[in-house]
Amino acid sequence: MADLIIYSNPMSRARIARWMLEEVGAPYETVLLDYGTTMKSADYLAVNPMGKVPAIKHGDTVVTEAAAICAYLADAFPEAGLAPPHGDPRRGPYYRWMFFAAGPVESAVTGKALGLLAPRDKAMMAGYGTFEDVMDALEGAVSSGTYICGDQFTAADVYVGAQIGWGLQFGTIDKRPAFEDYFARLRDRPAAVRANQLDDEAMAHVQRPQMAQPAE
Repeated sequence: MADLIIYSNPMSRARIARWMLEEVGAPYETVLLDYGTTMKSADYLAVNPMGKVPAIKHGDTVVTEAAAICAYLADAFPEAGLAPPHGDPRRGPYYRWMFFAAGPVESAVTGKALGLLAPRDKAMMAGYGTFEDVMDALEGAVSSGTYICGDQFTAADVYVGAQIGWGLQFGTIDKRPAFEDYFARLRDRPAAVRANQLDDEAMAHVQRPQMAQPAE
């Protein structure tokens, strides 16, 4: 078994981890899991008790959550140049916007898609505040330079870029010119193209999840 393994399903956020692995360039093994069956098996629950993907195993180290995987791989493979060096002031925006996307953006976008956004009179209780505030802050983050950290492409761009790309595709993020321009700078990266091809090919080897039927 390889020293670096991704547990994945191509119809999931594991596509983010796949993109990051392709940017890193280290050899890795893929374990494909199906929803409701192998993803909930005892073997996989020993890796991730949540029974969700993505997860990676690097030697004896297990990392779950796509943003954490991106940050971990950037530090584990510094030769790939996917994070500002420790002590570099760009480390601040690197962490800030990666985890802003993992927290407020993820929560606000999911909440809007499900019709579960906090009402305005209770917005202060939600970590994301309002959807509009989140979009405005995100627009500022991707408008300050070529990438999140200026001219350096980093793991933060993998995570933020994936969130924006999906949002534009599925209509869950505003189609603002700043978002479209930012994602256009990312989508044709060789690693992103390879990752998409690998996951598209993997679609033939996994079961499509059964969606819950509406109550009668």
